[in-house]
Amino acid sequence: MLLESSIFGPILRHLLTVGGFLLAIFLIARLMSEKRQPGNTLAWLLGIALVPYVGVPLYLLLGGRKLRRLVARKSRLAPVPSRETSVTSAAAQGAAAHALVLDGACLPVGGNAVRLLTGGEQAYAELEHHIREARHTIHLMTFILGRDDTGRRIVELLAQRARDGVKVRLLLDAVGCLFSSRGFVKPIRQAGGEVQRFMPVLPLQWRGSANLRNHRKIAVFDHRSAILGGHNLAHEYMGPQPSPERWRDFGTVIEGPAVELLNEVFLADWCYASRQSIDLLHQSGGPAEIDACGNCDLQVVASGPDVAGDPLYEGIISFIQEAKRRIWIITPYFIPDEVIFRSLLVKARTGHEIKLVVPARSNHPITDRARRYYLRELQAAGVEVLLYQPGMMHSKGMIVDDCVGLLGSANFDMRSLFVNFEIGVFVYSEPAVAAMRAWAEELIAHSRPMPVERERRRLLGNIAEDLSRLFAPML
Repeated sequence: MLLESSIFGPILRHLLTVGGFLLAIFLIARLMSEKRQPGNTLAWLLGIALVPYVGVPLYLLLGGRKLRRLVARKSRLAPVPSRETSVTSAAAQGAAAHALVLDGACLPVGGNAVRLLTGGEQAYAELEHHIREARHTIHLMTFILGRDDTGRRIVELLAQRARDGVKVRLLLDAVGCLFSSRGFVKPIRQAGGEVQRFMPVLPLQWRGSANLRNHRKIAVFDHRSAILGGHNLAHEYMGPQPSPERWRDFGTVIEGPAVELLNEVFLADWCYASRQSIDLLHQSGGPAEIDACGNCDLQVVASGPDVAGDPLYEGIISFIQEAKRRIWIITPYFIPDEVIFRSLLVKARTGHEIKLVVPARSNHPITDRARRYYLRELQAAGVEVLLYQPGMMHSKGMIVDDCVGLLGSANFDMRSLFVNFEIGVFVYSEPAVAAMRAWAEELIAHSRPMPVERERRRLLGNIAEDLSRLFAPML
């Protein structure tokens, strides 16, 4: 027995070494074949090659980006509205809007009304009002449902409406709502509503499912009005009363034909999580068509592992590169890929007005370190980098030439643009974009210019910044 163990031990270790080496080679080959940014590819290559006992399991757990089966199953993410709606703005008919369609986005639709939500109390008031006024359906999806006074109040409201006979569907990301997706929402289920978790971590559904999170925030009421933006359903983001701890966030209320498209995105995610038939849900209710109720042209853009291309990313690049005068970007986390970064550098060096508003200090210190290099370089090129001071700013938006705006759930970082499930809406009507500009100007009024850094002086700080930037594609 001792002799056998002495013989087979080295053989087993050799086989494990060879197997691990072959697995690493396979993963590296697969990694090189995927549509990834160079920095992202390099970060994973270093992890797999230098520390394979850590890099290989992490890649198997977190490395997925596009899921072909998911793309095939969720083919309704670029739906066509049930009837033609006129689009009048030149921007909505332009080359960039058309490029978005070719990359997997919805067609622009006209006839919408848009009302901006610039405060947490206002956002909560609108959400509660729409929940109370709904007569048929409430479709609500969020990344975070807080176990706090705000989250508890929303659960109570949804449970009450379910008891009233309204069809309530609540979709929660399994990681973002790790501690509030079971017993905390039990009152909704007991009242007859439905609650589903999106892509649970345990058990893993497939490679990468632990990393691919649903960051979309959409609420659709009676198929006729919708709320979306950056607000999660928690005290930091919204509440009935002002709070000194509340973050500054941004969203919008939409009425009109674009609501139909947002509802289709919700239903695609819901049916994936619940395994229900989207055709049966269509037959169970909802208006055949939504009347025009405004003059705003909107383009709904779903982005993530369930979309074949990267339409949100492509749209941002297109509008940055086509800008004639100015580009304003508001984001809580700024870790751009090389193309966006270089495009902004070129625009700034050629005399375009570029303002970048970020929080002076975000809730993620590692992303703050990773952004420093990009902010320094952009500032040196002529970008006005502004640090929002009163507290954490979670707002996301982009304004180009005062005629195109972007709002939704996505941050200007590689996780939002290439990994997460996200939702964005391009706004093409100048009055609505003017309202976005007024909101941005109010943020700028509470911001200060970033101090110019002549040089980096502390060795440990330099190392921490460089490491943060190296692994920025994985953040």
